[in-house]
Amino acid sequence: MPAAGAPRRMRRAPAGGKPGANAPAAGERSSKSSSRQGFLRNLNVSPGLLRRGMNLWPPFRGAGIRVTRVSADYREVDVTLKLGLLNRNYFGTHFGGSLYAMTDPFPALMMFRNLGSDYVVWDKAGAIRYVKPGRGTVHARMRLDPRAVERARAATADGDRHEPTFTVHVVDGEGGIVAIVEKTLHIRRLPEGRRAMAASPARRKAA
Repeated sequence: MPAAGAPRRMRRAPAGGKPGANAPAAGERSSKSSSRQGFLRNLNVSPGLLRRGMNLWPPFRGAGIRVTRVSADYREVDVTLKLGLLNRNYFGTHFGGSLYAMTDPFPALMMFRNLGSDYVVWDKAGAIRYVKPGRGTVHARMRLDPRAVERARAATADGDRHEPTFTVHVVDGEGGIVAIVEKTLHIRRLPEGRRAMAASPARRKAA
């Protein structure tokens, strides 16, 4: 290991090549990124099982977040958050991190389940704006417009990326807006050679 302050050696480019010549192409990077999404993306999970699993997931269970509904087509998800003694902030209202967390995984999950395993869907960016203090039980009702799914398919058909932004309102029991969450997704279609590999065993068997 070089001594502190010693100049670092620059790596030479491969003979006859340029720096970065061996870097993977964009399609290859996309393929590798999908393989790092884990095995859950390839499981054929029913909406009911997903709902129950999310309610047992420690980050949700510990915060008091509860998924009350996942539609059969994964285009509607309802989530509630009750204010309790253990999940309130210093001022006695809802903790801002919990308000964000109750919406966080769903836009990407809903989009992925509608596009299918031929696609990579990641969270690209997220932001939350607090409108007023949250008290009592608050709700987030997330809806995925079928037209948004079709736009994603069309935009990625030639291998391009698509990065739409979705807005979710967290509301109180009277319908007043407590917070506004914006989620930007990164969507890309897998290269042709990777699509069959990304399919679940059940999907391949059905084919």
